[in-house]
Order: sequence, then C-alpha cells, then structure tokens
Amino acid sequence: MSFPVSLIIPLYNESETIAALITTINEQSLLPAEIILVDGGSTDETVKLAKQLTANNSSYRIIEKGRAMPGKGRNIGAAEATHSWIAFTDAGIKLDKNWLEELVKVAVENNDAQIIYGNYFPQQNTFFDKCATIAYVAPIEENKIRSKFIASCLLKKEVWEKVGGFPDWRAAEDLAFMEKASALGYKEAFAPAAIVYWLLRPDITSTYKRFELYSIYNVWAERQSSWHYGVAKQYLLLIAFVVAGILFSPYFFLFIPVWILARVVKRIFSHRYEFGTYTIFNPAILFTVALITLVIDAATFVGWIKALSRKNEIGKYPIAV
Repeated sequence: MSFPVSLIIPLYNESETIAALITTINEQSLLPAEIILVDGGSTDETVKLAKQLTANNSSYRIIEKGRAMPGKGRNIGAAEATHSWIAFTDAGIKLDKNWLEELVKVAVENNDAQIIYGNYFPQQNTFFDKCATIAYVAPIEENKIRSKFIASCLLKKEVWEKVGGFPDWRAAEDLAFMEKASALGYKEAFAPAAIVYWLLRPDITSTYKRFELYSIYNVWAERQSSWHYGVAKQYLLLIAFVVAGILFSPYFFLFIPVWILARVVKRIFSHRYEFGTYTIFNPAILFTVALITLVIDAATFVGWIKALSRKNEIGKYPIAV
C-alpha cells in the first residue's frame, strides 16, 4: 500500500518507555515513511537511548529543541513532516502491530475524511491499573472507539496548518486542537481496530500529581465547564446533606456513603463491556475505585485553587509529573 505517513511523537524523560515504543513502531505491519521524535528537553537518558535504538534506521529523525510541552513538540514535528498525512502518538504508549495499517485503511475507505481517530486501551499490568481504568478512563463499547484521542490518530497535514497547531500547554492542548478541527468542519472517521496501549499512572500519589497538573492547565485554558463545574456540583449537593445532618437529623449523613457507592457503581457499570458487572461485588475494587475517585476530586480542587492564584505563571508549571 502506497500511503506515506509521517509519525510524530513528543518526548520528555521517557528513558524507561522509549525502547518499548520504538520496538512497536518497528513491528508495524505498515511502516511509517518517517518517524519524527521531538525531545522536549529531557533530563534523563531519553535522547541517548533514542539515538542508540534508531541509529541503523534512516526513517527516524530526532529533533532537540529544548524545553517543549507536548503541544509544542507536536507542532515542531508537524512542521518538519515531509508527507501530506501525519500520525500522532505519545511516549509511554505501545502500538498494536496493525495500528497504522488500520488507520490508513479507514482513510482509504473514507477518502473524504481528513481526520481518522483510532482506539486506545489502558495497559492492564496491575490491579491498580484496572481500578484506575474504571475510575477515570472513558468506557468502551464493541466496534467503537473509546473516545477521540490525539495519541491515536491520523490526519492531513493541512488540518494541523488550518487549525493553527496545538496550544503550548501541558494539558488540554489536545482537546483544544480536536475541538477546533471539528468546529472548522473537517470530516472525521473512526478506526476501532487501530489500537494503542496507554500507560496509566502506577499509584495513587502519581495519579494525584498528574490530575492536579491537568486541573491547573484546564483552568488556565478556561475549560472548567467541561470538568470542574460538574465536580463542584457534586460537592455542593454533598454539603447540603451535611448541613441537613447537622441541623435536622444525623440520618442525612447516610447520604455520604450512598453518594460514594453510587458514583463507583455507575463507573463500574459503564465499564461492564471490559470487566463485566460482577466487579460490582468485589469489595477491593469498590474501595480502590472510590479512593482513586476521591483523590482525583481533591486534585481537581487543589489544582483549581492553584491555577487561580498563579495566573501569572501560565506556561511555567512543570512539564511533566
């Protein structure tokens, strides 16, 4: 199949994951015509390892541009791409061997589509991974993509040009790009069989730090309506029952565990295609999903407060956690 694609990947401190990513790129059933790795100022061995792993493959280009968040890294790579179709994925991801081929297949079948979104699955390496998937990853249904995901997509370079590239943010830059592309009327198609495997945060502490960072950047991007306001409404309702418990009857306090349980059960039920409804009856899963959910809520509010108090620091927050 003659369909040259430039694959673009931003990197930052990925010495532990770069080898797995490059291996899965090299094993693609349809190889990219060029692979552009854009390092965002790594302080570990990422660049050294990338050069070693790609030394004998002329398809790879490694670009070092100093400090760069993911959006800027993608923009640098897209500007350097020599082909009319570009694909994006991220570090910390493993590609299914047919990922690019499936994206291209859908592009060929839908020749008027300018953006093809593939699928993604969290890597299920631990019990915590499973619970984290239930707690905050979008659910999936058979023969559908989980949700639009910039790290599993193929698009015409002209789309990136007309949209104006990605904002130079640490988080939400992908959502802003995809929303603008949709608003401009670019036709989308979907490739459920084009799968990448996304590495989640491995523990509760790193999950908190990641969501606090996301919260900060989402507030700076003025995206509270799509996340923060919904969480705030939940807690306003909770506060109302707490006040009622203090003023009227302690029975109102029973709403608290019921509220937590309802949120967890709702998440488990939404993931029934992946894990089955029987997980509702697993106390360890119920407890861990509840814990992750409440920790993310805390990160949301703390990030919100930090973002409002640090507006003069937009763009200066740490690149990665």
